[in-house]
Amino acid sequence: MKARGSAHVHERDLPPFSHGLNRWFMFYVRRYLRRHFHALRLLAGDHPAIADEPVIFYTNHPSWWDPLVFLTVAELLYPDRKSYGPIDAAALGKYRFLERIGFIGIEPGTWRGSARFLRMVRAAAARPDVIFWITAQGEFADPRDRPVHLRPGAAHALEGRTTGLIVPLAVEYPFWTERLPEALVAFGPPFRISEEPRRTAEEWAAVLPGALEATQDRLAAAACDRDPGAFRTLLSGRTGVGVVYDAIRRIGAWRRGERFDPSHGGEAAP
Repeated sequence: MKARGSAHVHERDLPPFSHGLNRWFMFYVRRYLRRHFHALRLLAGDHPAIADEPVIFYTNHPSWWDPLVFLTVAELLYPDRKSYGPIDAAALGKYRFLERIGFIGIEPGTWRGSARFLRMVRAAAARPDVIFWITAQGEFADPRDRPVHLRPGAAHALEGRTTGLIVPLAVEYPFWTERLPEALVAFGPPFRISEEPRRTAEEWAAVLPGALEATQDRLAAAACDRDPGAFRTLLSGRTGVGVVYDAIRRIGAWRRGERFDPSHGGEAAP
C-alpha cells in the first residue's frame, strides 16, 4: 500500500470550505447577534497575535450561542482564516449546509466520533490558514463552575504536535444595565507548542484546564465590574426598552433640547 503524504492528506481530511456560503452565513450571524445582545465585547488587551501558523482555540461552553460567538470573533479579528470546529453529528444532520462552512459532525461518546475528532484536529493543526475551535468542556457548563473540567480530546490531539498555538478563550453572557445581555470574551496567554514539543497528552491535560480557568476568572471579574471601558466593542447591538416607552423618552429628550440616548444606563452600544 502506498504511504500517504502528510500535507496532502491533512488538507483532504478537512471538509471543503465555501467562502461564498460563509460570507452569507456570517452576514446573517452578525445581524442575529445584534438583535439579541447589547454588544459583543473583547476584554481589552486580549488579542493574541497570530503569525503564519496553525491555531487552536479551546473554550468553555456556557450556552447555545457559543459557536456563533466564536465564529464572529474569529471573523472580526482574523478575517483571513477559515474557521472549523466540531458539532454533534445529530444536530448537523438538521442543517447540512453547515458542513460547507467549517462545522464538522462528530458522534459524541463513540470510538468513531473520537477518532474523527482527533483526525480533524490534527488535520487543522497542519494548516496555517485555519482556526480550529474546540468547546473543550464537551457539554454545557456554568461559566462560574470551579474547578474547570475538560474532556481529554484536546490534550490527546496535541500530543506529538511540534508547531502552532493553542489559545484559551473564555465567554459568558451577563446582564448589565440594558434589556439585552452582553456577550463577553477573553483570550488567555497562548501556548506555543514548539516550546514544549515533547509534552504528553497527560501533561497537556494537566495544564490546559488551569489556563482556561484563569482566563474565565479574569473575565468574570471584569463582568462583575460592569465597566464597558475595560472592553473593546467588536459588535454593537440593540439598546432601548421598547417602541412605546422609547418614543416617550425621545419626545422628552427633544423637549429638553437633548440628544436622545436609547440606552438605559447611559452607555449606548457604540
